[in-house]
Amino acid sequence: MFITPAFAQAAATGTAAAPGGADLLIQFAPILIMVVIFWFLIFRPQQKRMKAHQAMLAAVSRGDTVVTTGGLVGKVTKAVANEDLEVEIAQGTRVKISRSGVADVRSKSTPVNDNKPA
Repeated sequence: MFITPAFAQAAATGTAAAPGGADLLIQFAPILIMVVIFWFLIFRPQQKRMKAHQAMLAAVSRGDTVVTTGGLVGKVTKAVANEDLEVEIAQGTRVKISRSGVADVRSKSTPVNDNKPA
């Protein structure tokens, strides 16, 4: 009365329907595909950016112009490896910031002479 014909047929032959490996793979395939997509579109580029930022912070040297995470722009007057930076943000005004507080490094550039005759 409560038995289905497929179960009754398997019970009569003596074999039970066991879940196959292919069924399990088909169920987890969409999840695995999403993990791979997230890895290549989100996690991997983020790791590359983080490594590039760490390399930029390690390469900060005296005389570089930096932009802090707070938006201050200044010139590095003292840079000791693996320590804080001393940045001059105005004439005679120096602040001490941690390396992790640097958002961008603007390299030293030679000024352009706009008064040069053409």
